Formats: sequence, structure tokens, C-alpha cells
Amino acid sequence: MALKSTIIKAQLSLSDMDRHVYQDFNLTLAQHPSETEQRLMIRLLAYALNSCDGLEFTKGLSADDEPELWHVNYSEEIELWVELGLPDEKRLKKACNKSKKVVLYTYGENNQAIWWQKHQPKLYDFKNLSIFSLDYAATQALANLADRNIKLTITIQDGDVWVSSDTANIEVKPQQLM
Repeated sequence: MALKSTIIKAQLSLSDMDRHVYQDFNLTLAQHPSETEQRLMIRLLAYALNSCDGLEFTKGLSADDEPELWHVNYSEEIELWVELGLPDEKRLKKACNKSKKVVLYTYGENNQAIWWQKHQPKLYDFKNLSIFSLDYAATQALANLADRNIKLTITIQDGDVWVSSDTANIEVKPQQLM
């Protein structure tokens, strides 16, 4: 018998001073049985960093041809494709060909630099791709906030992100690689 996804309810209060977005979100996410708490929380962080009308979570790990988040316009064109992890060049090329803008958030312990060194020369060909590296310690701290009911306040200013809950305050500094 296959394991079922866990339904996560998240309340985000977002103050993005860089983009002048001030909004509260009530989100429902499905956590795939193989998805870690770290990855789940990075999905929420990516949502906050890219919030816009029409931004949606996709099937994620359950679908190979979809990103973690996307914004599809009324003409069914993909405006934004948000990817997580350390994907291969083929996946990023496909995303860049399908979408007007692609954002990748890399994360993990000790493997981001190796991935970047290997893929960097080829990725500069993709003009609509932005890549941000997330610090392992910060994403692990975010993972500790994971629960079936999550209530977070996220403040973004000058590219820095502060994530606050009733129990913790975490600073995340996404480092732009390209």
C-alpha cells in the first residue's frame, strides 16, 4: 500500500519591503512521503520570495514535468518556474525553454559548491535563469519549524529574509549565484 501525502496548513504573513508586497496567505501544501521537512519549508520560503497573483504549488515530487511552484498566465504561458535542489542541466534547459523566468534555490550540506562548479559554465547560456544558494544551517533551522499547522511571519528587506514563529526567529540570506 502506498503512503499518502501529509496535508500541511500554513499561515504566512508576508512583508516584502523589496517588492512592496504586504499580504497574508492561507496555504495548503501536500508533503510527499519522501519529502523532508527541510524541503517543505524551502517550498514555503520560495513561495514568499516569489509571491504574486497566480503563484501556485504544483504536484512537485509527484510530477517530473512540473516545478515546485509556478505562475501560469491566462494564455496558459508559464511566467515563472521555481525549482528547488540541485537539478541537472537538462531540466533547467527545459524549464528555461518553457518559461519566461526561472528561479532555482539550491540547498544541501557540502554539495552545493560541487554542483555549482560542475554546472556553472553551461548555465550562463540561460538568460532567463536566476540561481540562489541557501545556507544549510538556516534551512535546517527552518526544518525545525515544520508542523501540520504552520504560522509564520516572513519579512524580506535588502535580499535578507527573517522567518519568525512563536518559537524561533531565523535569518536566511539567499546568496545569488547568477
